[in-house]
Amino acid sequence: MVKLARVRCINKTDRMNPHERIESVGGEYSNGSQWKQSVVQTIRDIESGEWEFYVEEDGLMAGVVVAEHNGHKYIKTTADGVQPDNLLSLAECP
Repeated sequence: MVKLARVRCINKTDRMNPHERIESVGGEYSNGSQWKQSVVQTIRDIESGEWEFYVEEDGLMAGVVVAEHNGHKYIKTTADGVQPDNLLSLAECP
């Protein structure tokens, strides 16, 4: 069974490229416990098929997926076009 986790915050790098700006993500699991991890680990979790991540804004849910740009893997939501705007608009994680 796939585990589900809601992404509620991110930490950004100082890079301007939107495909490289997110360093880590955090949020809560379905049981309410808090978590935070690197984007590299999040990509591994998604690609393993063990975890699904999502964001929710105003009652609308969008899945987090792995994308690739110029050979660099990054995460974005299914609602985004090329750039990971939905994730970049989340609050900073503590």
